[in-house]
Amino acid sequence: MPVTLRTQLAALLVACGLSVTAVPAADWPRFRGPESNGICPETGLIHEIPEGGPQLLWQLQGCGTGYSSISIANGRIFTMGDRPAAGEDKSQFVIAFDLATQKELWATKIGPPHDDGSRCTPTIDGNRLYALGTSSDLVCLDVATGAVQWTKNLEQEFGGKMMSMWRWSESPLVDGQQVVVTPGVSEAVMVALDKGTGELIWKCQMPEIGDRGKDGAGYTTIVVAEIDGVRQYLTIVGRGAIGVDAKTGRFLWGYNRIANDVANIPSPVVRDRYVFVTTSYKTGSALLKLTRAGDAFTAEEVYFLTPKEFENHHGGVVLIDDCIFGGDGRNSGTPVCLDFMTGAIKWKALDWKRTARAGGSAAVLYADGHLWFRYERDALVALIEATPDEFRVKGTFRAAVDDGPAWAHPVVHDGKLYLRTNDVLMCYDVAMP
Repeated sequence: MPVTLRTQLAALLVACGLSVTAVPAADWPRFRGPESNGICPETGLIHEIPEGGPQLLWQLQGCGTGYSSISIANGRIFTMGDRPAAGEDKSQFVIAFDLATQKELWATKIGPPHDDGSRCTPTIDGNRLYALGTSSDLVCLDVATGAVQWTKNLEQEFGGKMMSMWRWSESPLVDGQQVVVTPGVSEAVMVALDKGTGELIWKCQMPEIGDRGKDGAGYTTIVVAEIDGVRQYLTIVGRGAIGVDAKTGRFLWGYNRIANDVANIPSPVVRDRYVFVTTSYKTGSALLKLTRAGDAFTAEEVYFLTPKEFENHHGGVVLIDDCIFGGDGRNSGTPVCLDFMTGAIKWKALDWKRTARAGGSAAVLYADGHLWFRYERDALVALIEATPDEFRVKGTFRAAVDDGPAWAHPVVHDGKLYLRTNDVLMCYDVAMP
C-alpha cells in the first residue's frame, strides 16, 4: 500500500476510535530498507517517546569500528566493521549475528581496515550477501556461512577512484540478475556484474557533464526507477547526478550543478519522472524533470534551492506524501519539511535544534506517520510527526551508548528500533503497547 494511502487509513481508524492492525515486519535487506528510500512500512508503532525513552531490550558488542548500518533477513542481522582478527591487527569484516539470541554466527574478512572503519551496509539477496569494503573490495558471500563466493576489486578491475579521501562507501544494488556498483571513472562510471559469478555484464561510459565537482565516485548508494518506460539506475558521482540504462549501461543524462568538490553523499529521491537531489558543502538542492525524446533523456531543472534554503550533508531525506523531510545544513540536522514539487519550505525547526542540543547531522527514517532523527553527536534521538502543517516533536531520548560520530542509519524492524554506534548495536522496543 502506498505511504499516502496507508497513513490516511491509519489516521482515519484512529479518529474513529478503532485499533490499527500492525503491518507485519518484512525483511530489511539493504541500506535504507526494502525500497532503499528510508521508509519502514510497519504500523502499530509508538507515536510519542515515553518518559525516560523506549525500553532498551538489549545491546551487543562486536560490530567493530565503522558507520555501516544493519540489514536484517532470515532471522539474522548483518553489518560491517573493522576489528582485530585472532592474533592479528584490525581488518575489515562482514559480520552476521542471530537476531533472536544476538550470538555471532560468522565474520568474514574482506580487506584492510580504514582510519575510522567501514561505510557500506550489506545487501541481502536470497542466500547471497553483497558488500563493498573501503578499499573497493566487492564481495559476494554465502548468507548462512559467510563463505566467499566471488570477489572483485573496483580499483584493480576497472581503474575505479573516489572523488575524495574518505574511501568507498556505497551499498551495492542488486536488481534482477545483476549487482551494480560505481567505480566512478569515465570509462566505467557504473558497472553491472552477474550476481552469481561476478562476471561483467556492462560498463557505462560517462561523458563530460560540467566543471563542478571532481572526477570519481561519490559516497551515494544507487537507486532504481522506471521512467518513461526505461528502467534506470540513478546516483550522484563526483561530477553530479546521473542516470544509466539498467539493461544496457547506456548513459542517459547528467546534472552537474548539484556537484561539490568535497563529498556528494545523499541518494536521489524519485517520484514518477521527477528526481530530487541534494548535497552539502555550499551546494544546495534541486528538483529535476526527466523527459524522453526517442532514446534520449534530458534533465530539466524545475527549481534550485541555495544552501541557505536547504542542503543535506549526510543522513538523507525521505519523501512522504508530497513533502521532503530531512536534516538541513552542513554538519547540522535542522529538521525541515519542504514541498517536493515547488521547493517551498513548510517549516524549519531552527530554535528547537538549538535548545535540544541536537549535535551534528541527522540520519532520517520514516515509520508509521513519524520520523526518527538520529543525531551524530550527544546520542540524541528525536521522534517528529511527518506533517507539513507545523513542526511537532513527539519526544526525544539519549541512546544508551555514545561513541560517535553516530552516522549509521537507524532501522525499525518488527516493532524495534536499532541504533548502531561503532562497536555497539542497541535494540529498543518501539511497538505500541
